[in-house]
Amino acid sequence: MVAGEVSGDLLGASLIRELKKQHPGAHFEGIGGPAMAAEGFYSLVPMERLSVMGLIEVLGRLRELLKLRRDIVKHYAVDPPSAFIGIDAPDFNLALAKSFKDMGVLAVHFVSPSVWAWRADRVKKIATQVDLMLTLFPFEVSVYREHGMRVDCVGHPLADEIGFDPSHSDARRTLGVRECQTLAVLPGSRDGEVRRIGPVFAATVAGLLARRPDLQVLIPAATPALAERLRALFAGQSVTIVEGQSRTVMAAADALLLASGTAALEGALIGRPMVVGYRLNALTGWWVKRLLTVKHVALPNHLTAQPYVPEFLLGECRPERLIPAVEQALDGDNQAAMTAFAEVHRSLATHAAGRAASAISAVLARTL
Repeated sequence: MVAGEVSGDLLGASLIRELKKQHPGAHFEGIGGPAMAAEGFYSLVPMERLSVMGLIEVLGRLRELLKLRRDIVKHYAVDPPSAFIGIDAPDFNLALAKSFKDMGVLAVHFVSPSVWAWRADRVKKIATQVDLMLTLFPFEVSVYREHGMRVDCVGHPLADEIGFDPSHSDARRTLGVRECQTLAVLPGSRDGEVRRIGPVFAATVAGLLARRPDLQVLIPAATPALAERLRALFAGQSVTIVEGQSRTVMAAADALLLASGTAALEGALIGRPMVVGYRLNALTGWWVKRLLTVKHVALPNHLTAQPYVPEFLLGECRPERLIPAVEQALDGDNQAAMTAFAEVHRSLATHAAGRAASAISAVLARTL
């Protein structure tokens, strides 16, 4: 199993728990993080070596990443595993899956790459790389079936873990914060994201606090190092940095300002109005913009009949655009969005890890 970031580590941990129920004697290793390690997973190298995002950022480490992939293939060619499961990180894992498939190993990819959003032509190649694609969302299935691939929509583990609850008093008590209008600000879980998006969000918060001095601002930090960076970015502002507990921070808030990604889905599953802002390296942004084939990027907007999450991407991600949108999220009538988010939660809470483990086991039974 290979996971490349925090969200993949959590998915991998839940999958390991379920696979152990069906295969009690199985051994799990590859690349993973602390959540997978807690389930008995052995990581050959630290997961952080794969935590890189963006065209320019990847190019800067391309030689290292290619060597790592070659080393993994060489390591397992001597004694191939029963199955390879790539968890997200498609640019790294899909080519790795093809190498395992060529060894005669069952190649599984858990979490569909965003072929429905950009680079749709990738599906033809993916069909040669992977034996089984596991998707999190129903709308992702058809594109793979059209190419004759074995695919199964398993739902999303986050929907199984998160209770939809528009109230926030319990979360505020847990954090020990005030009962007042509260904004959660999440500028990303990677250092590169925080470097790009953090200054824009800091300026946005400064503008909001100038207009709303009583606004409580909570900012979760994924790691102690990011907590230090966030303290520097928001220095002099009346904000509270919380190490970890991002989900509790979101639950304590009345509205969210966040980077696009898994956090936006978490916010919808909890039941919070939100505003998404995102920036990329200039060259990466130009490249992505040319290849993008959808109007929206935030996941909740792909799961509801109409978009309820305002998005401000690339050059549109500016304080003067974000401030009024956040104020609308704090003060506006969000009932329609909450109803839609509740339906999203219901449709995705299908015991995803168990379904994924069963799908993998079913294919394994036919190939071993």
